[in-house]
Amino acid sequence: MNTTMINKTKIAIGASLLAAGALIGTSAQAADLPGYSATYAVKADGRSGTATRTLTKSGNSYNYTVKASAARIASVDQSSKFSLSGGRILPSSSSMSVRLFGVGNTHSIKFNNSAKTAVSTYKGKSTTLKMSSQAYDDLSLEAQIRQELINGRFSGNYHLVRKTSIDTAKFKRSGTSKLTVPAGTYDVVRIDRVHDDRGRATSFWLAPSLNYLPVKVSQTNDGKTISMELTKAN
Repeated sequence: MNTTMINKTKIAIGASLLAAGALIGTSAQAADLPGYSATYAVKADGRSGTATRTLTKSGNSYNYTVKASAARIASVDQSSKFSLSGGRILPSSSSMSVRLFGVGNTHSIKFNNSAKTAVSTYKGKSTTLKMSSQAYDDLSLEAQIRQELINGRFSGNYHLVRKTSIDTAKFKRSGTSKLTVPAGTYDVVRIDRVHDDRGRATSFWLAPSLNYLPVKVSQTNDGKTISMELTKAN
């Protein structure tokens, strides 16, 4: 769950996710990215909510959706469409709609991978961005990182499409542990995003036994923390 929580004026859940070769076992040797449906308990600034993450596959086409809400004051609706080619995720489009205290905004991206461009549309204004290498939206980046881990590799450096630019997104592996969440206890790999802003922190705990599905996500921004913990996966 790249590339998405709280980002000053919005909650963007599922960004990213994002993604230890040390824990790759037999179940992680599959070349394909398996679909799934998962639910999470959300805690945001003292409030509770729920989230669902669903990855479906038709042929070589994938549709990844994230829907979340917290105490009726915030909601997120994200989707990403992509394909899988040679072990690499190729995004085609994405959209995100966020509402916080009744105020909403939308952001959509259309990728032209052959032309190496991405058109980012925010608040009705479209910007065409040149991709020096493959870039991703939040959810297709999450899928790319999971795919790398499933196949025994993890680069940690990616390009992420923002509203008017393509930024470098860096991640690092921060060890392994056992983690208990409402869905159970799992061996997990922790992946941290490397932020330039010391006031921000993003961490992901991924379970190799679930093909690196995130069982917990935590993000802190401006002193506010939002977290998700897995309650059910199938």
